Amino acid sequence: MAIRYIKKGKSVEQKAEADAQVQETVRGILADIQRRGDEAVRELSGKFDNWNPASFKLSQEQIEEIVASLPAQAVSDIKFAQEQIRNFAKAQRAALQDLEVETLPGVVLGHRNIAVNRVGCYVPGGRYPMVASAHMSTVTAKAAGVKEVIACTPPINGEIPAATIAAIHFGGADEIYLLGGVQALAAMAYGALGIEPVDMIVGPGNAFVAEAKRQLFGLVGIDLLAGPTEVLVLADETADAEICATDLLGQAEHGPTSPAVLLTTSASLAQSIETEIGRQLETLPTADLAGAAWRDYGEVILVDTDEEMVEVADEIASEHVEVLTRDPDYFLENMSNYGALFLGPETNVAYGDKIIGTNHTLPTKKAGRYTGGLWVGKFIKTVTYQRVTEEASVLIGEYGSRLCDLEGFMGHKEQCDLRLRRYGRGS
Repeated sequence: MAIRYIKKGKSVEQKAEADAQVQETVRGILADIQRRGDEAVRELSGKFDNWNPASFKLSQEQIEEIVASLPAQAVSDIKFAQEQIRNFAKAQRAALQDLEVETLPGVVLGHRNIAVNRVGCYVPGGRYPMVASAHMSTVTAKAAGVKEVIACTPPINGEIPAATIAAIHFGGADEIYLLGGVQALAAMAYGALGIEPVDMIVGPGNAFVAEAKRQLFGLVGIDLLAGPTEVLVLADETADAEICATDLLGQAEHGPTSPAVLLTTSASLAQSIETEIGRQLETLPTADLAGAAWRDYGEVILVDTDEEMVEVADEIASEHVEVLTRDPDYFLENMSNYGALFLGPETNVAYGDKIIGTNHTLPTKKAGRYTGGLWVGKFIKTVTYQRVTEEASVLIGEYGSRLCDLEGFMGHKEQCDLRLRRYGRGS
């Protein structure tokens, strides 16, 4: 297979070096919060967000005032988006069925789908108020049946992000805290600032947030390690260069480390995309971020066939994959490694990010090889149970006794033998 890199981004070694620095920083922050608790969280919030109020938790009166400050259209739009996300999440939840089956006469096995009790939702801030991220975590958690949802979001330049708070509130969060970054995740995991420790933490964020989730995993559950956003555009000679460039830059604007990749069978598109991206960067208001991301992490890859596009795309395993080809369904049927597919020029990643109903918290850094994105199933524990009659216990016990003996587990064997003595014939 002939793979030609018309443009390459940063090397694997350069990315690994940056990751190592993030890991060390996060490890130090978490250790400090474990040691000093509330005091450390307050210091970090003051340092990174210029925010250290008497209470980080928003009262019901504060929430109502914040919601009332928004234009009616903004409130209506938020509610419309959440309706789409909630409807799809409920349909997904309905697909998760409890099970009970008699596998042998008198042997009944089953499973139940039980929602996690207490979930912490992190809604990032930074340069942009990430209103849509509030929908994706809080709405989905509640649709799954989570009893208590705790949400944290940072202030933006010392100000309250009103639209984000409104979205978290409408999404069904039970408690809302103005708190961001690694310190927010640590507060939810360890318990700080009046937050009772949660069972699970979900939501996207920057590299430090993703690394904090990785290091906290085990103490709490997580959804996935959602790092800097990624987009892969698959295109053939039918694709429009303007759409390709727009959709690459539309994700690159998330931040200077967001990979944007064009994978194409069209030599003319591969050669012309740089010019079109340069033209759009001249007028794009977020060109400072999008341009840096394209310069350092953008790639253009040229292959010969659709089959080769599938092979390379599955190796990249991108978070978002737009399919701008003659036959988008070919990729739906044949690709296996991705977070979400966007089939045809009529849709795009922005629809998925903001409004259409699928979840935008998706796997990055090749995690699409082994996991999908956030959905109601991430909040569900599928747990099993068994029920056995006396007659069936004798049958199972005979096999169990011999198999335990085979492994040398004599205490296990006695569990089986006791049932044989208790329920066997002639007992």
